[in-house]
Amino acid sequence: MLSVLIETRDDEEGLARTLASLVGGAVEGVVREVIVCNLGSTDQTHYVAEHAGCAYLAKGGIQAGIAQAKSDWLLLLEPGARLAEGWTEDAVRHMSRLTMAARFTRSRASNRPFWERVTSRPRALEQGLVITRKQAAVLGRNGADAEGIARGLAVKTLDAEIVVAQR
Repeated sequence: MLSVLIETRDDEEGLARTLASLVGGAVEGVVREVIVCNLGSTDQTHYVAEHAGCAYLAKGGIQAGIAQAKSDWLLLLEPGARLAEGWTEDAVRHMSRLTMAARFTRSRASNRPFWERVTSRPRALEQGLVITRKQAAVLGRNGADAEGIARGLAVKTLDAEIVVAQR
């Protein structure tokens, strides 16, 4: 089972899209809980999280979310990212075999134009991150945000697809 952590700031619409893509995983029993880690939102993020039944942390960022998580495995996502149908099978298979972190495969729908790929660096968290709680706690110990935890990790790429959040 997974605890999903979403670090957000003023992105209520993106959060709602991401939460909608997690419903299948919750129904299948793969998603144990969703924790929304707020970074000072001034919009209705709080209400979106509450209405969806998520735990909402107003302070502490991703480190507080990691500390509160009940599962041994975490799924870190950006608000606005959407997991494609069938992602749960790949995630469960990965968690049962390996202890290394993993990302999802970027869907064709979210491919960036050539020039943008050449001139910009991809965000470390844009393809999500499946990671053990223990590893995330160690990486987040120095005050890193979710992006900082995901940056520079050796990861496996899962076959399941993710539609990357637009920034």
